[in-house]
Amino acid sequence: MLRLLRNATVFAPEPRGVCDVLVAGERVAWLGPRLDALPAALAVEVTDLEGRTVIPGLVDGHAHLTGGGGEAGPHTRVPAPPLSRYTLAGVTTAVGVLGTDDVTRTTAELVVTARGLIAEGLSAWCHTGGYHLPPATLTGSVRGDIVHIDRIIGVGEVAVSDHRSSQPTLDELLRVAADAHVGGLMTGKAGILHLHLGDGARGLSLVREALDRSELPPRVFNPTHVNRRRPLFEEALELARRGCVVDITAFDVAEDEDAWSAADALARYLVSGAPAAHVTVSSDGGGCLPTFDADGRVTHMGVGDAGSLLATVRTLIARGLPLEAVLPAFTSNAADLLRLPGKGRLTVGADADLVVLDDTLHVTEVMARGAWQVRRGAAVRRGTFE
Repeated sequence: MLRLLRNATVFAPEPRGVCDVLVAGERVAWLGPRLDALPAALAVEVTDLEGRTVIPGLVDGHAHLTGGGGEAGPHTRVPAPPLSRYTLAGVTTAVGVLGTDDVTRTTAELVVTARGLIAEGLSAWCHTGGYHLPPATLTGSVRGDIVHIDRIIGVGEVAVSDHRSSQPTLDELLRVAADAHVGGLMTGKAGILHLHLGDGARGLSLVREALDRSELPPRVFNPTHVNRRRPLFEEALELARRGCVVDITAFDVAEDEDAWSAADALARYLVSGAPAAHVTVSSDGGGCLPTFDADGRVTHMGVGDAGSLLATVRTLIARGLPLEAVLPAFTSNAADLLRLPGKGRLTVGADADLVVLDDTLHVTEVMARGAWQVRRGAAVRRGTFE
């Protein structure tokens, strides 16, 4: 089907001005100034966006597709978020991870859940393993999973500096990172080690050692939750300068907390002098956001929400940052790290994943792979069991 979007103020994520966008099937076929009328025989669906802002669909590089949690007992396992939780938040590409529970939740379940979301119109991939080493895999190895399973693009989230981790040694971490890297080389996939950072005092020391004592490229090491402690964020800036891509999590932060909100962290990153392409923001959507006491028991539990991504964008724009400076961390940077060439940008030949925003930067329309998922602020397609 051909769809023509007229009078769109496009950020691709760089500003392109007012454009018409022609979508053919699942791809962007044309983008530029006013497109002449197409023959009526083509039966083109035309939508006049009247100058509204159009951005690439968000790429959420850390989402719990099968749900997270379970740290306070079986009743605290978070259910899997349905399709519209992503689309109403402007997310058109999600990468799934397992967390603390890599026993009752499995890589196999993660893969099949990603495939289910694809059948419903989203784009989805995942990592193999979870918090613990040796990782829980499908084929018996990280390298085998990346090579043989189409949806698996890396390994993680492997936990470090966290009481819930398997307390990995440097050699153990290097071994799994090497497997991920070689699996990526063999397939053209991301081949990254996605690292959950806890609030332990060791911070990112293990990653610095890995860089100092191995031949692995810095891009292989991808730490997330780097804004959970302010000193940890300073360590992450150093790693970004060395070539790692660091991931900020869009979770709630109390005023007296020793952490940076996603908006504060990204604003600080952008003026730090670290490479602008080496930072992403993810939601931890569907994951448990627990608070622990001194004995490691859960005292409070929140749940990550994909809507936190655009909420962070709105906060930064309200502070005066330009949209084109903010958007790459939610779109093109993530797509580049994950080696998803059709994602994160609005350009001819790219996947037709786009989000239409009103003048308050709230979602009005979402298109994923060329099909409408959200119209006039409401989901027009819902998950099978919603």
